[in-house]
Amino acid sequence: MPRCRGAFRVGDSLLVAVLVVAAASLGGVLLLLARERASAREAREELGRAMHAFAQGVTTQLASGSGVQNAQYEALRGSVEQRLERIQRDSAEKLELMRKTVDEKLHETLDRRLADSFKAVSERLEVVHKGLGEMQALAAGVGDLKRVLANVKNRGVLGEVQLAALLEQILAREQYETNVATRPGSRERVEFAIKLPGSGDPRQPVWLPIDAKFPLEDYQRLQDAIERADGSAVEAARRALETFFKAEAKSIRSKYVEPPHTTDFAILFVPTEGLYAEAMSRPGLADALQREHRVMLCGPMNLAAMLNSLQLGFRTLAIEQRSTEVWAVLGAVKTEFGKFGQILVKTKERLDQVGNTLEEAARKSTTITRKLRDVEALPEDEAERLLAGDAPVDAAGDLFEAETPQTSPSPTSRPASPED
Repeated sequence: MPRCRGAFRVGDSLLVAVLVVAAASLGGVLLLLARERASAREAREELGRAMHAFAQGVTTQLASGSGVQNAQYEALRGSVEQRLERIQRDSAEKLELMRKTVDEKLHETLDRRLADSFKAVSERLEVVHKGLGEMQALAAGVGDLKRVLANVKNRGVLGEVQLAALLEQILAREQYETNVATRPGSRERVEFAIKLPGSGDPRQPVWLPIDAKFPLEDYQRLQDAIERADGSAVEAARRALETFFKAEAKSIRSKYVEPPHTTDFAILFVPTEGLYAEAMSRPGLADALQREHRVMLCGPMNLAAMLNSLQLGFRTLAIEQRSTEVWAVLGAVKTEFGKFGQILVKTKERLDQVGNTLEEAARKSTTITRKLRDVEALPEDEAERLLAGDAPVDAAGDLFEAETPQTSPSPTSRPASPED
């Protein structure tokens, strides 16, 4: 028991010592914290005083800077205002000058344009006036044409002129004739006839008769009836045209068609496409003319096509006629070409002989050159004089002996080789 109590006393004393040390440490820590708080408070106060002084300094500098800036701004504003006023004055002067220039140019351009416009209008009015005069003259010409076409003979002449123009444009002049008596022993002459090749004598062609007709009155009555929309008048005018074409086809058949001197048909030419269309629109008219009277009805377009076809036929026939001549010429050329080949063979033989002769002469020249290799050549003038016969042979021999003595051989001489 006493030992346990002693142990308790020692433990209590240790605990008390630890508590004292802990209390002392805590006191030191608290004292240190109190000092740190005091130093932090002082630092904050010092920082606040420094910030206050810095703020006052910045405020003072800003105040002084704003004053300087205000002064500079005022000076700059005054300078800018002066420059703006000067620019405004200069701009106003330039604008006034530009306005005056533009006004002057505008007035000049406007005056010039107005003058040009009035001139163009005047020229156009003159052209219109001239055109009116030409239209009046054309109207007078149309009236004259109507008066000319009122005559049947003149209408026939008009058709003949158009037919002649077509034939002249498409066929050659020797391929057709005018005012031809196609029937032997007849006095009737057709206006135009095309020459076709005959089966016998080429100087006796086969004629293709072409006659021009122009029933103007019936065609005008038809057009007037169509404009009035009068059906009965239209039908009557078309029947009159049909009667006219049948009568003319019969007359052409009886006057101009006579095979074998002519073809077994003839051509009735109408000078306008409108009239041809009206004739072809009549049912069975074209077939009746061909079947009953052997007459073909043609307008300007299909007559031109027919003439073009005939022209191609003429060209084909000419080519066929000339083919025999061409074949004969080719045969003659073939014969002459064989002779030419023989001449070429003989020429080649002669050339070979000449070549052989030249080769032989070249070999002889080489042999002579080798033989004369030891002979010294004379100067050109002496050689020319010697060959021309000016110097005697003895003198030339003496000259040769003087230049090449017999006792001393030439330094350029050498003993003859076996080849020499």
